[in-house]
Amino acid sequence: MNREESRKAEAGSAARLELETDEALARHIGEGNAGAFQVLMARYVNMHLAFAERIMGNRQEAEDIVQDAFAKLWVNAGKYDPSKAKFTTWFYRIVLNRCLDKKRKKRPVALPENYDVRDDAPTPAEALAEREKQQRVKDALEQIPDRQQAAIMLCYFEGLSNREAADILGLKVKALESLLCRGRKNLGNLLKG
Repeated sequence: MNREESRKAEAGSAARLELETDEALARHIGEGNAGAFQVLMARYVNMHLAFAERIMGNRQEAEDIVQDAFAKLWVNAGKYDPSKAKFTTWFYRIVLNRCLDKKRKKRPVALPENYDVRDDAPTPAEALAEREKQQRVKDALEQIPDRQQAAIMLCYFEGLSNREAADILGLKVKALESLLCRGRKNLGNLLKG
């Protein structure tokens, strides 16, 4: 058979395949017939691509899924049983399963360009400086007279009003304010040194 006769035979074979049912083409694919595969793919690639794109919402992912589904068809066509389902139903299921598998995989969420997350937590150096400062204040508080220390603790650390602190210490408000003034001055002198 020369080239021309071979080409005519292939064209006749392709034309015959075009007339075959989906189920018959799947059987031929199971036997390794690449022409049957091309015919079936031409029939359904656009339909399944649109289906996958509607599910995934992304053309590139849909193309990958449909390509993978047709590769699976090539490998598993011999397992297709026309008595259990029409070819279109069986192949839709393959495409759908591929889509669902892809959707189940976690995809990282892309952040907008120039997106920086502001971290309000103190840096380790800032946290250390704050702890040292608190320790210095605590040490200085222990060095001032007890009543000044109590007045400062009640008003600044416990958040009580001057009236409440004065009542607790058994003082008038003016006397408490005087204690606070002397206590702050003594603390300031100790913290400076």
